[in-house]
Amino acid sequence: MSTATASFPSTGQRLRAGAVNGSPALLALVALVAIFAITATLQPGILSVPGLTLMLMSSVPLVLAAQAQMIIMSVGDIDLGIGFLVGLVTVIAATLFVDAPLLALASILGIVVAYAVIAYVVQQRGVPSIIITLGMSFVWLGIGLQIRPTPGGATPEWLSVISTWRPTWFPAPVIFIIAATVIGWYVTRRARIGTRMRALGSQAPTLEKAGVSLAATRIAAYVIAAILMVLSGLMLASQTWSGDINAASEYTLMTIAAVILGGGTFAGGRAMPIGTTLGAVTLGLITVLLSLINLPSSLQSAAQGLIVIAVLAGRIITERFVR
Repeated sequence: MSTATASFPSTGQRLRAGAVNGSPALLALVALVAIFAITATLQPGILSVPGLTLMLMSSVPLVLAAQAQMIIMSVGDIDLGIGFLVGLVTVIAATLFVDAPLLALASILGIVVAYAVIAYVVQQRGVPSIIITLGMSFVWLGIGLQIRPTPGGATPEWLSVISTWRPTWFPAPVIFIIAATVIGWYVTRRARIGTRMRALGSQAPTLEKAGVSLAATRIAAYVIAAILMVLSGLMLASQTWSGDINAASEYTLMTIAAVILGGGTFAGGRAMPIGTTLGAVTLGLITVLLSLINLPSSLQSAAQGLIVIAVLAGRIITERFVR
């Protein structure tokens, strides 16, 4: 009797947990609205379909990458190779997809398979994810430099069409952002594998006792994340019309910040797809805002970091207050 009681939280505990889980996403929304309001005040022209399209387009690949990082972090891991992997996909898109489409598809498949192997090594051999993904980041960098040492190339026409699609009635980036969020939400909150991934991050022994393969669950998480990273790279390539291994080098830390800003944790067991999207878009808008106020590029990273720290401090205070 006591064991059963200990296994299930009381109604009050569930309500408090829901409040705590929901407050970070709400905080990310408040930060997003505040930064958007300031940006709109400085540049009223963004309050139009073309203006919103230009302002939000760069956030689309970041949102996809952040959803991938969220899935990795939901199982208690961190991927330090996202930035160079997304950059590698842009190189593949701007080089191999034009010159050797079959080789390009094989390369994309190879990336997904590599992530499955990484997940297996992390689970079965106990290698920390931050170590192996950091090492793989140099692998992605080396492959990208071997394929294209300098930025350039040209994306295929079918890929360029994505970034040039401009509906007059609604900002195209919003549609892509919503689609990316829905994918993350369905995988982590509705699909059975999402429940297992969150359980792997918080209650792995219990999941194993239930007869679920921990290795298969981690591999599924990494494979889904890899697919989202590939989509992020393709979307980025469609916007830049070229390939550059360093095109998304800042994504590694930005995706982690987006997940934490949106309510995620380093400990795993939690997936907040909507909050993660809000965090990613907020970080994207911060970059736009800093550019509008003509802040020197040498200070933009520092200012962006201070803003993120301020928002995260607000999250900590809010969670303690709710508890």
